[in-house]
Amino acid sequence: MEWVLWTILFCINLGLVFSSVLQITCLSDLEQDYLNPYDTSSRINAVVIPEMVAHGVWCALFLVTGHWFMFLFTLPITIYNAMLYSKRRHLIDVTEVFRSLDAEKKFRLVKFAFYLLMLVLVLIGLVIAGVNHLINDDEERVPRYGIF
Repeated sequence: MEWVLWTILFCINLGLVFSSVLQITCLSDLEQDYLNPYDTSSRINAVVIPEMVAHGVWCALFLVTGHWFMFLFTLPITIYNAMLYSKRRHLIDVTEVFRSLDAEKKFRLVKFAFYLLMLVLVLIGLVIAGVNHLINDDEERVPRYGIF
């Protein structure tokens, strides 16, 4: 059943990658003047809370399943997200979006790079768990009794 866990973790990670891409795209479009500040803020703010929750669940799954290295690797962003939420700085303000545009883009690019690195690690874990499942499944089908 380890492969089911890694499949769930992989799906959550894909969601986090796509969320980061959406946010970076919105900020780039604002910078190029394709979107106005209100549209940019509303699009990004709509995915910020679900992204934080998904990241928290992702981190908690690593903790509960005993994958300590992966848990410790995802913990700093979880703590940072909790800090942003507690200080009510997690949403983008429409009136201040141009002042913090560069910092917001850099922050989201760093998170995107982190999620891509984690995507590779989770994909490796998924492949290893799938191979182990196939090997163990084949061993269970071999009869333990017989003429041999």
